[in-house]
Amino acid sequence: MNSINRRSVLLAGLGAAGAGALAACTNGSGSGSGTALINPNASAVAATEKKRKSTGRQQKVTLTAAPAMIDLGGGVMPKTWAFDGRTPGKEVRLSVGDTLVAELSNQLPNRTTTSIHWHGIALRNDMDGVPPTTQTAVRAGSTFTYKFVADAPGTYFFHPHVGVQLDRGLYAPLIVEDPKETLAYDDEWVVLLDDWVDGVTGTPDEVFAELKQGMGGMDMGDGSSPSSSGMEGHDMGDMGGMDMGGDSASPSASASSSGGMSMKFMLMGAESDLLGGDAGDVKYPHHLINGRVATDPDVYTGKPGKKVRLRIINAGGDTAYRVALGGHKLTITHTDGFPVQHQEVDALLVGMGERYDVLVTLGDGVFPLVALAEGKDANGFALVRTGSGSAPKPTVRPKELNGMIMTASRLRAADDVRFETAKTDVTHQLKLTGGMDKYNWAINGKPFDMANPEANPIMIEEGQRVRLDFVNDTDMWHPMHLHGHTYQIGTSGPRKDTAIVLPKKKLSVFFDADNPGQWMLHCHNAYHGEAGMMANVAYPA
Repeated sequence: MNSINRRSVLLAGLGAAGAGALAACTNGSGSGSGTALINPNASAVAATEKKRKSTGRQQKVTLTAAPAMIDLGGGVMPKTWAFDGRTPGKEVRLSVGDTLVAELSNQLPNRTTTSIHWHGIALRNDMDGVPPTTQTAVRAGSTFTYKFVADAPGTYFFHPHVGVQLDRGLYAPLIVEDPKETLAYDDEWVVLLDDWVDGVTGTPDEVFAELKQGMGGMDMGDGSSPSSSGMEGHDMGDMGGMDMGGDSASPSASASSSGGMSMKFMLMGAESDLLGGDAGDVKYPHHLINGRVATDPDVYTGKPGKKVRLRIINAGGDTAYRVALGGHKLTITHTDGFPVQHQEVDALLVGMGERYDVLVTLGDGVFPLVALAEGKDANGFALVRTGSGSAPKPTVRPKELNGMIMTASRLRAADDVRFETAKTDVTHQLKLTGGMDKYNWAINGKPFDMANPEANPIMIEEGQRVRLDFVNDTDMWHPMHLHGHTYQIGTSGPRKDTAIVLPKKKLSVFFDADNPGQWMLHCHNAYHGEAGMMANVAYPA
């Protein structure tokens, strides 16, 4: 692992961030002390993999990452990067205990490196897809084969872990079925949400380059500075509906340059009470459901009275979605792959990287499935059709969006997956720091150092019950994702691998250190993570 040269590390981008913004550990258990970290290829990693219950069956897939012109519907045909020429990529589905053998062929242009991270799967460390920590980034023109046992059922997805490639078209659902499934339903529908910029108004790399300039000192033309704190109190009405398009008299149009600084992509005034204030950084021209724009939606066709399982995945880069099906109640059964005590709700909030499974009994007619881009006055849209009738408008706002809205912190783990009570062996306080002014997102004030991925690890030891206290010192929410493990929110909350931490709030989670390796912990906002809000949660060698 130490033979990687600086150039390949820098190329690895978020993958390098893959190593994590190697956050400082707060109780002296090895932080920056030169403790040797376990190598992802260590025998302990292989030994843990051997203990996983395996069916002996293998599922083989080939995934070719390459440039593609894709059809998002409505005449929107952007050039992007995709797996096998389609976005989302083809669903991968297997049974618990099956071994996935996935060959990644990198056909990306301009010597671009890439990888695949299997989001939410507690797998062997050397297959986690995080350059330069768990593997060398896959070079253009070459291949890499991922092979691991998927021993936990659930709704997952996969995406690159290099730079801001997450915000291109390189993602697809990964469903691990449980042969002992106790849920009764007639059909299922995978609902994949995404915010889309690539090939329409610019590329994610251009978005990140603009954001990195920060907002401090940007001239809004009225003497004010649009720092995130300065935007408090602006509701959507003040911002002209946030349509920052060409002829809008919005801040982006009037302040297109400030000392040469562009404001083509930066979103101002996106406010959400559910998210505790500032809802997002980036303005997206489209919000997709299953790769379709709202004006030309994906349609699920079913029969009245049938019970359908929706597997909802937020693959977005910078957008939380409030999801509702007009005229229906949703019964939440799982989040991030793990069962919860069932809750009937009108709508649910899904942060980037989160997944929810819900059951719905279909009515008779044509119904809008709306994914409201939280705080951004835009939405993704799909249709459920069980009978005759005309389709509602893509801008429809079903009343359910303002009904009972469920967030993860209010759910309870199902009895069979709740952690047994145990003494906490180690507690790490992780301060989420930074802001829009300087775009200096970090953990414990230390952005990830690409050239030194093993600096300042958060040290844990096999067999420990670990507590992480996320303390959000920023004015923005952050969906914090832990690789290789699932944690429990509080003592009886849901089992998750990605959870929203609200601004100026603290969230405590617990997990068992049972999967040796070096594991990313990061904000799943693609741009916050790439800016440095990352940490390496590592076991000692």
